[in-house]
Amino acid sequence: MQPARNGRYARSRYKRLDVSLQHQVNLFLASNVTYSKGGCLPGQADYYGMDRTPTLTQKFVAELLGTSFLTWIGAGSITAAVFLLNGAKPALAFSMADLGMIALAFAFAIAAMVYTIGHISGCHINPAVTFSLAVTRRISWNEAVVYWVAQFLGGILGALFIALAFGWTTAAQGPGLGATNFGGAISLYGTGGGWIVAIAMETIGTFFLLLVIMGTAVDGRAPGGWAGFIIGLMVAGEIFAFGPITNVALNPARALGPALVQVLLGGTYDLSHLIVYFVGPLLGGVLGTFTYDFISRGRAIAGTPELGGVSETAVEQVR
Repeated sequence: MQPARNGRYARSRYKRLDVSLQHQVNLFLASNVTYSKGGCLPGQADYYGMDRTPTLTQKFVAELLGTSFLTWIGAGSITAAVFLLNGAKPALAFSMADLGMIALAFAFAIAAMVYTIGHISGCHINPAVTFSLAVTRRISWNEAVVYWVAQFLGGILGALFIALAFGWTTAAQGPGLGATNFGGAISLYGTGGGWIVAIAMETIGTFFLLLVIMGTAVDGRAPGGWAGFIIGLMVAGEIFAFGPITNVALNPARALGPALVQVLLGGTYDLSHLIVYFVGPLLGGVLGTFTYDFISRGRAIAGTPELGGVSETAVEQVR
């Protein structure tokens, strides 16, 4: 009987050892979650089963901050350039080098926000992007409205940052707050033709913007982690191409914020010109999304509803 009792005790000890070892392994796995490049969402929930799906409130805050940063850095670079050019003795003319710096500012801002909030809200930071994804049923209309409120408030907040940096009314009445205008189009085509050309260019520009967004951020087959870099450079390229014609907004929130704050602080701006920066981007965005859906027909490119219709691979590699 003694050997049997010893064997039973031995089996009991081994069983307790197995349970303890499994517990230690679980703790190790929970504390060593491997993050993909960009430091985005880990591939699994933590040991306690925490739900990492962003809430609508978190998405709202992310879009608010993202759009404010884009407006502050992008439109603010225009204010900075004009401030420096006007302050020179004698005043200097705006050049291609200045346009290049502004284009890179927008590229940096977009890339930074894609990698910062892309895994939270999808980093739309543009009502035209949200509208296009809602029209194609990648996000709900209720969620789209929340995104729009956040984006327009973000555009206004970003413009306030610019005003704070350059002297409030002094900025609004002097170098301006980076408000978009299509004076170049009007000077080339006259008033009527200028409006048509401006809407056309904003439509074409946003068409290609959404085409690139669909291919790099929404379609899960795209190489992981490149979306922010490519989208940022794409916007910079369009600023190089027709910046002097419409100032290349491609984004109603970025256009509204600086224009509205500039007027409220005593500056001048024809608010009717905002029609161009609403109609063009909204139309172009939808056309770009439909076109990508057509050329990739038969493939699943639904994106991730939890991330604002954007694929997880836009900013990270999914294991």
